[in-house]
Amino acid sequence: MLVSERQHIVRVGVVGLGMGSYLATWCRRLGIEVVAACDRDPSRRAEAAVSLPSAAVFEDWRALLGSGLDAVILANDFDEHAPLAVAFLDRGVHVLSESAACVDERQAIELLEAEQRSAATYSFAENYVFHPHVQLLRNTVEAGEIGRVTLVEADYLHAMSPDDVSGLIGDPNHWRGRIAPTAYCTHTLSPILALTGELPTEVTAFSVDSTDVRAAVVMVVRLSGGGLAVTRHGFLQGEPDSHWSWMSVRGTEGLAESVRASGARAWSVRVRKEGWTARDGITRDEERAPAAETLADGTLVEPKAQGTVRILEGFRACVVEGAPPLVPVGPAVAASLVGVAGARSLRNGSCPVPMPNLVR
Repeated sequence: MLVSERQHIVRVGVVGLGMGSYLATWCRRLGIEVVAACDRDPSRRAEAAVSLPSAAVFEDWRALLGSGLDAVILANDFDEHAPLAVAFLDRGVHVLSESAACVDERQAIELLEAEQRSAATYSFAENYVFHPHVQLLRNTVEAGEIGRVTLVEADYLHAMSPDDVSGLIGDPNHWRGRIAPTAYCTHTLSPILALTGELPTEVTAFSVDSTDVRAAVVMVVRLSGGGLAVTRHGFLQGEPDSHWSWMSVRGTEGLAESVRASGARAWSVRVRKEGWTARDGITRDEERAPAAETLADGTLVEPKAQGTVRILEGFRACVVEGAPPLVPVGPAVAASLVGVAGARSLRNGSCPVPMPNLVR
């Protein structure tokens, strides 16, 4: 697939120069002009002054509000996005928000209301929705090949040593150390909501290891169409090669799932169509590999970057063409609030928690 090249220059600012630096690099490759950036860390600001020579670099994100931006990319700490998104939307600046959209129901309502009254758009930078294996699964589901979806499983896992895990989630100065173990669930929930077209209605969460309750969790999520989703998050061995992501979709007539393999095959999917659904009675079981994607100049886009490229291209289309967001505010809020409901379930002894009815 050829990633399109548009001539209109979009003036964008970037808040947070960790993941934000990666996104800024791709912006420049795609012809999106990064004119402002900010970070609280002076070393990151110094690096940005070199890597983004045409950008004004600030310590405080509020300086970007008056910078004449068309759009802003929020890549600041995981649990600090909603207030900034509201502020920029109220200035008529298009927002692309990475990670969690909100951390509680109050923020969710404020964000939904800000998006409704703004002339600008809110997009969720959920690149996992557009990873190659997830796209293959979505295509299979949308084509009706496996029937009505009944059970979806999704992993977002890191295989780190116990010492490395403790150093990360045990550090009170890092956002990983202050969020609930259920919070970082958007890389599983967003693809699930995208491929089913449904919303979460109830969440039950369980700690994987009772001796280390923060390391990994399993959440069981009831979907509005009646199906069920089982998601696994955190630090467990057996990290998938497809950028820490694995998915399985069972339907009433078959199965589609990521191939559990190393290297390039990790981006492929297996599709099984049961024999009783075919006139000839033959069961079909095949492996499908994703097509390569290239930039307009012919440069090959590696699989783990394809979702990021798609999100940034879609964000530019929002600004330039008035296109709808690829992942809009409703699904972004819904996916983020699953983590909030999951944390409540953990506190209540893994009791089911109903989702708030905020998204229509």
